[in-house]
Amino acid sequence: MVVAMSATAQAPRSEPAERSSFSRVRIDLLGRFMREDRTEFPCRAENMSPGDVSVTASVVPVENERIIVYIDHIGRLEGAVSRVFEGGFDLAFQSTPRKREKLAAQLTWFANRHELSLPEDRRHERNAPENPFVDMVLDDGRRYPAQIIDLSLSGAAVTSSIRPAVGSRITLGTTTGRIVRHIEDGFAVEFSAERARHAPNIV
Repeated sequence: MVVAMSATAQAPRSEPAERSSFSRVRIDLLGRFMREDRTEFPCRAENMSPGDVSVTASVVPVENERIIVYIDHIGRLEGAVSRVFEGGFDLAFQSTPRKREKLAAQLTWFANRHELSLPEDRRHERNAPENPFVDMVLDDGRRYPAQIIDLSLSGAAVTSSIRPAVGSRITLGTTTGRIVRHIEDGFAVEFSAERARHAPNIV
């Protein structure tokens, strides 16, 4: 079933006032957030609506603290912490109706990409790199040789002697990303930030 996101809040239901009144979409995207004291920390956006986002992070801010978050493929968002939980927090956005409409359109794409067979790494033109050989470094520091089959601004298809688990974070050259699925003899990587075509730091 294809899902359409709305930029307007739903009618209130019998749930705590601090919880979202919008429908949320599971997105699982990497990002960074900046606290009021301007310190920055990595995070992962797990689900989002046009009005708020649920974030996991190793450092958790306090309730009502103003936060700016940068989420890969979504962009810059700001708001106030509406709820704190173990290992993360909810951020209620402070945005214009136009910004919410744009975010609703982005979330509609994320909600329907599997239903409509829209792969994560087909959003940009793909190319075979001139030098396909690169070092792959796992999150625990182990290093393996790998070969890039094709490359785009948002991801790559890679072959290697090992296949890390889906969801694992890796580094190709100096470009970080995560494994989004396994393919024959390899895996697909979604980069944590869009790269310039033929970026020298990747290959």
